Amino acid sequence: MKGRAVVRQYETGKRDFSRAKLCNARLEGAHLEGIDLSWALLRGADLSEANMAGANLRGSDMLGADLSDADLSGADLCGANLFKAEVTKAQIAQAESVKLAILPDGTKHE
Repeated sequence: MKGRAVVRQYETGKRDFSRAKLCNARLEGAHLEGIDLSWALLRGADLSEANMAGANLRGSDMLGADLSDADLSGADLCGANLFKAEVTKAQIAQAESVKLAILPDGTKHE
């Protein structure tokens, strides 16, 4: 699935993209509040400046993804893989849950 297809479907009301394969997807600057990307493959995706407030990112694989300046406030990052992702500690701190997430430096959040 391509990033543009996700944005189009989101704009028509679809919110469930769980288990979607979005490796290297270009979603920069997208408005995706409350989207369900649980267990999705987002390796290398560009989510910079995306609004993902309240998103369900539980168990998603965001290895090497660009999350710079993305809004993750209230997001569920429980069990997500953020290894080598471009994301700050401040962004992660705004998330609702990061339990057992793999952080950008490879450590696991308790």
